[in-house]
Order: sequence, then structure tokens, then C-alpha cells
Amino acid sequence: MPTRAVHVVVDAADPSKLAQFWAAALGWDVVAEEPEEVVVAPADGTYPNPDLLPLVFVPVDDQKSTKNRLHFDLASTSDEHQAAKVEQLIGLGARRIDIGQGDVPWDVLADPEGNEFCVLEPRESYLDAMPLAAIVIDSPQPQQILPFWVAAAGWEVQTSGEGFASLRAPTGKGPYLELLRTPDVKAGKNRLHVDVAPLADGDVQAEALRLEELGAVRPDIGQGDVSWVVLADPQGNEFCVLSPR
Repeated sequence: MPTRAVHVVVDAADPSKLAQFWAAALGWDVVAEEPEEVVVAPADGTYPNPDLLPLVFVPVDDQKSTKNRLHFDLASTSDEHQAAKVEQLIGLGARRIDIGQGDVPWDVLADPEGNEFCVLEPRESYLDAMPLAAIVIDSPQPQQILPFWVAAAGWEVQTSGEGFASLRAPTGKGPYLELLRTPDVKAGKNRLHVDVAPLADGDVQAEALRLEELGAVRPDIGQGDVSWVVLADPQGNEFCVLSPR
């Protein structure tokens, strides 16, 4: 496993405020707060942890303008729990939204900065992934980028079909990373992305080159001179290769 998924980054106009919302939504804590990032994770969690993807909120100046290509799915244990969870989230500042989902058993909401997410109906496969069931990536062709994300995240395929694929940490615990076929065209930089990192004895540049050989490219998103490498997967989804850890 040359690289592994280590956390999810969320662009935010107000990282502290948005972090507080997601900490309450997930029952996690704000475990670190600096001017350039606010981290939300379980209070007793370790990092990096193959079973856990903390959320890292970073400040950005650009405003959200289109539907996100990545979103969170939250799990529920019963119809009553799903309904109560939705009401709790609305009380925290979320709102119901219509993105053309039609009549579906899950609830589609937006957080206080407009980031779409879902509260799923009870699904047995997610009961051991509470409260964060999945990080979902919209894709015109999920099968096209499935091998890439297996290599980048170091996760294993759980299910795979024509329009859907899911991966999970080799331990079989924690959230899923899901690729979902959608017709939307990517527009602008993603406001959420998954970061990966080599193990402690790894090399950033070597791993970045390996991922480039698998189809990644090096986009310029204004990152400047940084210690990590910014890449985009074969469908243009940005992510970072961080320092070994």
C-alpha cells in the first residue's frame, strides 16, 4: 500500500463555523484549530487511521457556485432515527434541497455553506460505518477511475457495477469511498477532496510519479510552493499527496 487515504479536505468560507456544524452532525470533536485548518474527528481517534477519515476545513475565498462532485452520506439505523437525524441537522443549520433527486428514500440536505449531503435510509451494509457511511465521488464513468482510486487510496473494492463502485479500507471498517455515475460535467475546482499519503518510510515525489503513471496530472490551482503534491485523477478530481505519515 504505497499511499493510503488519510483525510477529507473541505473548502470553507468560515472553517471554524463549518467545522462546528460537522462536529455536531457526526458526534465528533474539533480536535485541532489553526488559522489555516480546523480538524474534526472522534475525540479518541488516532491519526493516521485506516478506519477513519478526519475532516479538515480550510479557508478559501471563492464561493460555491455549482453542485459538489463529492459529498458525504450519513447512515441511519431506523426510519425513526433517519427522521430524527434530519431534524437535528436542520436545527444545526442544514436545509432540505432539491437537486433533481425525485422520490428517493434518502434525504438530501445542504450544510450551512451549501455543501450537499445525504441522510440515508437504514441500510445493513452501513450499520458498522456509523455515522459517516460514505464519501461519494460523482463520475461519468466510475469503472474508468476505480483502479486509480484503489491504487491511490490503498482501499479494496467492495462492490462494482456499470454505474457504481465502492471501496473500503483493508480492515473492512470505517466509511466507504463510492464512485457514482452522474451526467454532470465537472466545473471548477472541487470543494471537497480526499488526501492520500505514503507510509512513514515512503517518498512524496516517488508516489506522485507512480500516480501520474496511472493517469493523474499536476494541475495548477494556485497552490504555490508547498511541501505536498497537488494532483488530479483521470477525470479531473483534485487531491493531494502529503508527506509520509
